[in-house]
Amino acid sequence: MLVGERMSTPVLTIEPDVPVQDALARMRKDKVRRYPVVDKRGKLIGIVTNTDLMNAQPSEATTLSVWEINYLLSKITVERVMTKNVIVTQEDCPIEEAARIMADNKIGGLPVMRGESLVGIITETDLFNILLEMLGARKSGVRLTVELLDQPGKLHQLSGVIYNLGGNVVGLGTMLGERVETQIVTIKVNGVKLEDLKKAVSPIVERIVDIRETGLA
Repeated sequence: MLVGERMSTPVLTIEPDVPVQDALARMRKDKVRRYPVVDKRGKLIGIVTNTDLMNAQPSEATTLSVWEINYLLSKITVERVMTKNVIVTQEDCPIEEAARIMADNKIGGLPVMRGESLVGIITETDLFNILLEMLGARKSGVRLTVELLDQPGKLHQLSGVIYNLGGNVVGLGTMLGERVETQIVTIKVNGVKLEDLKKAVSPIVERIVDIRETGLA
């Protein structure tokens, strides 16, 4: 899966000369938390978040009058509060690499480029939705988490057991195990009974971490 397949496009942008108050109002209307900032030629020159805009607001302890506050805020533009050194990604970047960049840099979104052109944005919300899909969170079934030896063929063996029971895998995720030689595997399966699945996988896994029936509320 590549960034270009899951990014939001066309991307909502803002100009650098927009007053902070207007930018906040537009952000609330558009129901977004960040805007790439582009100049008149459409070139990406920064990114601004709702936190950046909110931090430009005066403290509640200010002694300024409402009129003075509004006047000062009208003079503060997006360009004054935006981040200029923008971390970006390309549309052909693997989605997990984009997630790593966001996690390592503690940011919630990446403008997506096609060469030098801005074509979209990928955010933490997009990544959460991908996680929901991967683990089958919106589907009912038996959710099984096991500790499995990290060896060739073990995952195939596990899926074979599920196949022999007549089950259908609707979600799958793997993580590092508690030991170097193991991995944690979470599988969502429908078409099987919990007790049948538990009995069938027990001989081929190191341990069952969790098993439960889940369904949409």
